[in-house]
Amino acid sequence: MTQAIPLPQPATLSQLRDRYDVLYCDVWGVIRDGRRLLPAAVDALVRFRQSGGYVCLVSNSPQRARGLAAMLGQMGLSGGSVDAIVTSGDAIHAELAARTPGRALRIGPDDDDQLYEGLAIEFTGIAEADFISCTGPDDYWNGKPEDYRAVLETALERDLDLVCANPDIVVQSGDRLIYCAGAIARLYTQMGGRSVVAGKPHRPIYQLACSKAEAAGRMFDPARVLAIGDGPETDIAGAVRVGIDALFVADGIHGADLNSDSLNSETVAGMLDSYGVHTRWWASRLVWSD
Repeated sequence: MTQAIPLPQPATLSQLRDRYDVLYCDVWGVIRDGRRLLPAAVDALVRFRQSGGYVCLVSNSPQRARGLAAMLGQMGLSGGSVDAIVTSGDAIHAELAARTPGRALRIGPDDDDQLYEGLAIEFTGIAEADFISCTGPDDYWNGKPEDYRAVLETALERDLDLVCANPDIVVQSGDRLIYCAGAIARLYTQMGGRSVVAGKPHRPIYQLACSKAEAAGRMFDPARVLAIGDGPETDIAGAVRVGIDALFVADGIHGADLNSDSLNSETVAGMLDSYGVHTRWWASRLVWSD
């Protein structure tokens, strides 16, 4: 007989402090809503650190860590709020470097220039490209995967890889959800193409996070590592894949799907089950205590 998976339990971070020494915390939808930082969530991370814990932001941002750190700093996140940052941009950089010198069709906004610094990549049209490098839609706010179907059909005919710097399908920005590179990569995969991904839920980004912690002298038991995020297909699936516990934040990209008035362990479990994942803990928002 298959053992039933226990329902996820609601929890604040203070209630979990004695169970975990290390946090792998998502950014969009957890500590910021795309437009501003969420003070209660940042306070929770600061208090976790003050109590002796280690906090690593693990983001599917296509930016390198220093770029994301600078952006968060401009929004008001102090350098003492977290111990480290790793990004999907960091994780995919080695893949891009392995393809140099080379020619690529670039899909994504100019804001992502930092990803390509120091890489011998010539950006070309699809007819000349050796692969596609995608950081997201060119139009950050309004771009859609279907905008790229024609160019993806040509890429498929030429048997090109699509290197995806951000596996997220959508991300929260204020009261909107906007498409990410992962949505374009998913379309290409559905069409029969090959998409190369290193961010959540895949292992390379977690290996980077682990290396950062070990470099800081944190030799830890995976049983005492907690992933925090709002993405079932990325944050929660990634935690399951690498064998660590997770805290699902309901008021992120699925805030509109999960009615806050009727939010409970059963509704959270049902929604996550529709994605084929489960979590040990959940919270409406990341907070230190009620």
